[in-house]
Amino acid sequence: MKYFLAALLLAPLAALNAVDFVLVANDTAVAPIIVFKDAPPRTRDAAVTLAEYIEKISGQKPEVIDGEPKAIPERAIWIGVQPVVKTLFPKTDFDFKNPEETLIAANEKHLVIAGRDRWDPAHMTSEGRLSKKTGVQQEYGTANAVYTFLQNQLGVRWLWPGEEDVIKRERIAIAPMEWRYHPQIRARAGLFNKIALGDHKEGPDLEWSRFQRVQLDSMELDGGHGFGDWWEKYSKTNPDFFALQPDGTRSPNPTTRHTKMCESNPKVWDQWLDEVDEQLRANPTLRVFNASENDGYGFGHCVCKECQAKDRPEAEKFPFRWKNLTEERPAVSDRQVIFANTLARMLKKRYPDKELYVQLLAYGYSRPAPIAAVPDANVVIASVSNFPGRSPADREKAMKMHADWAKNATHMMWRPNLGNPAGLTWGMPDIAITQAAEDFRFAADGHCIGLYFDMFWYHWANQGPHYYALAHLAWNPRVDVQVLMNDYYQRTYGPAAADLKAYWELLERTRMEFVAEKPGSSRVFSLPQKYTPALLAQAQTHLDAAASKLASADERYRRRLHFTRCGFEFTKLVVDTRAAMQKFEASKGKDSAAKAQVLANWAKVEVMEKEYPAHAINWHSVFAIGTPGGRYKRTEGLHTEAPLSPKTLREMNSTD
Repeated sequence: MKYFLAALLLAPLAALNAVDFVLVANDTAVAPIIVFKDAPPRTRDAAVTLAEYIEKISGQKPEVIDGEPKAIPERAIWIGVQPVVKTLFPKTDFDFKNPEETLIAANEKHLVIAGRDRWDPAHMTSEGRLSKKTGVQQEYGTANAVYTFLQNQLGVRWLWPGEEDVIKRERIAIAPMEWRYHPQIRARAGLFNKIALGDHKEGPDLEWSRFQRVQLDSMELDGGHGFGDWWEKYSKTNPDFFALQPDGTRSPNPTTRHTKMCESNPKVWDQWLDEVDEQLRANPTLRVFNASENDGYGFGHCVCKECQAKDRPEAEKFPFRWKNLTEERPAVSDRQVIFANTLARMLKKRYPDKELYVQLLAYGYSRPAPIAAVPDANVVIASVSNFPGRSPADREKAMKMHADWAKNATHMMWRPNLGNPAGLTWGMPDIAITQAAEDFRFAADGHCIGLYFDMFWYHWANQGPHYYALAHLAWNPRVDVQVLMNDYYQRTYGPAAADLKAYWELLERTRMEFVAEKPGSSRVFSLPQKYTPALLAQAQTHLDAAASKLASADERYRRRLHFTRCGFEFTKLVVDTRAAMQKFEASKGKDSAAKAQVLANWAKVEVMEKEYPAHAINWHSVFAIGTPGGRYKRTEGLHTEAPLSPKTLREMNSTD
């Protein structure tokens, strides 16, 4: 179903008629919200959120009732499918046939907001990366339907963590309607994996992710590798689990967590399945199990004759590495798909009545699609295709690899490594909204069901519009991004919307030109060549024009402009710091004036950290320089204690 954001926004503001469902009016009691009996916590939380926003809009707060009351109210908002709604909406189909399907329907007296929900009351808590996951469901259709209603019918916007926009009005009414949608991309939380359930304690950033319908999804796909702990667990008892090396050993290469498996060994298959059994005993709601080879690109792959027999000689060649040996050999895509298929068939045989999947990374030397092997229907291919935000040349090859996999794989996951193409990790305005819309449609056309982006760093003052667009694209890859962003700029900046739209589009064009003009991952160290004083002055004129228009406007617009201006001040500081570091590096550390400038800028950063609004810049990332004298990749080239490494200098010289 086409997702008409603008039309849906205007619907509740349109001329009212006699059959509209009135939620709130001066002459009418506010309709209560009735949540289905024993609703899981996340679903009930969504109902409470709905009540809170109705109060923010109208000044009246509806009562939230748990379970169908004995006396059915004359008017009500029904959250979730309850027996009576089938009577109140006799022509509506409440048999949700699609995963995460959502429904919003209204008639003269009642409104129902519902969706497909699945949960196991015995397994609603699990361990996250940094905190417990609570209120866990396998599908959150009703909760996401509520957040959709808040956006599309009530016009609420969540601009960035802690910043929302609400249109106040005394009367809220909904014309008769029935709207359904189910998202194609079922694993969405990995898009913003640092604000997924269980990564941090609940806060404004996780709340933003939830309201945007990214956090609460229906598949949990892993962005990592599948056998990182196997050497520690099994190397002493089962050395034959691991890749045979050319020297006849089965030794770690290059480290224990990078050690590859002997994928043709039936004992490895059996042990993997035993581990799946153990995981399912602990949590029977699990559905996806990782069989991705360990990291390390071309290091240490198995050379036993059984594994090598599964490789295709005509496949693309890569430089494989072992101890004291480097040799060109064909890609390992076919052997890894055969391995994943073997596990998938064993899994299906063991659990014929469960919908379970095997996840396989198409990564490193398995990025090219296999020549002959075809992934089984219960294998999810996690394509590490690094085309988002990259140069045209880099994109072409990566997109072809992804498309080649999608030709035969039933299920695709898009799992790019983002890197630092134009200052993404540094907090620069590294945004590519127009390209993102193209990329999401491309991924959707290749039957993408999951996302995992490694990774964004949440510098909201400089990258917030990009995150906003991505969240909506994850929910619907075919959303009209131009309409979406025009609405965003208008709702965020009000009378200064045109000026701020011009500001953000200037920065996006600059970023895209920079990436196209400067090849290679080391381009970021040449930022001052593109972000010139003239360019920065041009951006400043847009901000100044906005400030003039907002001088007497509503305080919320001035607050949001200040947030954006903080990002721009930080942008200028990053560019100036990098320019000074270029002088410092060229002098081999002898330019004392350049060093003083760098350190003075870092002193300004410390002041910014204290004075800037929350979430403007991710200061943890900025200050991740480590101990004095140390080096950290996210600040390499921005501090005198972290000058460019010899490897980076070699890359820059070879690119130039």
